[in-house]
Order: sequence, then C-alpha cells, then structure tokens
Amino acid sequence: MTGSTRPVCVLVGAPGSGKTTVGQFLAAELGVEFRDTDTDIERQAGKPIPEIFVDEGEEHFRALERAAVAAALASCAGVLALGGGAVLDEQTRAALIGHRVVHLSVELTDAVKRVGLGVGRPLLAINPRATLKYLLEQRRPLYAEVATETVVTDGRTPAEVAAEILPLLK
Repeated sequence: MTGSTRPVCVLVGAPGSGKTTVGQFLAAELGVEFRDTDTDIERQAGKPIPEIFVDEGEEHFRALERAAVAAALASCAGVLALGGGAVLDEQTRAALIGHRVVHLSVELTDAVKRVGLGVGRPLLAINPRATLKYLLEQRRPLYAEVATETVVTDGRTPAEVAAEILPLLK
C-alpha cells in the first residue's frame, strides 16, 4: 500500500444511523466499492462480531477494529463505513483527520426502530433502548469531533440521505 488511496468518504454514526445501507447507495451512485470495517473484522477473525465479544471481550474487539480502520483508510478508494464504536479509539479519531467524514446523525426513537431488539449487536443485547440512549449520549461528541459534515437521518429513507450526501462529495 502506498497510502495514496483514500476513501471518497467515511461514514460514522450510531447503530441504526444507516451507515451500511446509505453507504451502499452512495457507492452504487458513485460507481465505487463499498466497504464496512465490521465485515473486514468478521472476515479476519473468522467469526461474527458478537462471538468476538463473547470469546475475547470488547477490548480485543476494539484492537481488531483499530487495525481494520487503519487498513481500510489506507486501501479503500470507495465509500467506507465504520462500526458505531470505532470513534471511541483515540488513534482512530486521529487517523480520520484529513478525510471526508460524514456523521449520520440519528435520534433515539429512529435508532431503536432500526436496530430492533439488538440481534447481532453485542452492546445492545441486554436492554437495547437504554443502552442505545447511553451510546448516543457517549458517542455524539466524538462523531461531531471527527465529522466534516453531519447529515440527519431521522424520518428519512436511505435514498433520501444518500441524495443529500452526494453533492457534498463532488
């Protein structure tokens, strides 16, 4: 890797903000690849993220995530979606400087509707609504810190959100 390849944009946001779905729309419209660091982590670990949390713990997962984000930032020429908690890592936040980072903002009501009962989301397994409320409050300042743009997703379809982002990328 030469380090010259850069994502067209990096999507950050809470679980349920639409990073994967909106990212796929954007990538299709722009004719570029879509990449999700959660998928990269699962491929590398050979198991789903919930199993990583159970088997090795959140700290181990966050180390895998930090490495996956660094690799993706250096090699993805398309639209890159980061896991909801990636911004918790100081090294990851520093690595995002200089990139076009779009924060997909979502409020609790819409996030809860979108994530359902937290199936496949280890941090939301116990009390999804209360946990999501906490995660939104904890992470919102970090999303704002790394974002070059913020787009509200509440009450909007992924296509509508993507349509707002597209002009920002050209």
